[in-house]
Amino acid sequence: MTKPRARDLGIPFEGSTGKYNAITDVDGITVGYSTIIEGVSARTGVTIIHPRGKSNHDPVFAAWFPFNGNGEMTGAAWVEEGGLLEGPIGITNTHSVGVVRDTIIEWQVKNNALFQRWSLPVVAETADGWLNDMNGFFIKPAHVWEALENAVSGPIVEGSVGGGTGMLCYEFKGGNGTSSRKLPEK
Repeated sequence: MTKPRARDLGIPFEGSTGKYNAITDVDGITVGYSTIIEGVSARTGVTIIHPRGKSNHDPVFAAWFPFNGNGEMTGAAWVEEGGLLEGPIGITNTHSVGVVRDTIIEWQVKNNALFQRWSLPVVAETADGWLNDMNGFFIKPAHVWEALENAVSGPIVEGSVGGGTGMLCYEFKGGNGTSSRKLPEK
């Protein structure tokens, strides 16, 4: 069942959206997920964003801003210093940042996708500890590979999927969300 989006409910926003009103409206971007819901303890997952798709490994310009310093994002120092993002972006729970980072590097090596001889992937954490047992270490390399390999363009799934599976936001159920805006032609 597809849930309505904010615009579908009459909530006004400025600007015109792209075709899918999603990050994938930008040419080349693909998004993949692996979602784990098992028993009463596991509500977690991995979201992967390929900025230029799985087969184009050219870097993209990037920057970052620490809106909330109580969180982890690997690779941020290199983005700040070099101004480039050189591979997929991962989003997962706090205690799985390391396995996602390491698996992205393994994927880059096995797919000859390193821009340089080394890699510092950007992996951001979500604190999904209210709905998920973060100490259960449910995220395994196979889950990261699934998200990396199954990334798609076009319309993408939103809500309780991937890295957003176990999220709560101000006491409301959270998840993965996306949108896009068209810039003026000028």
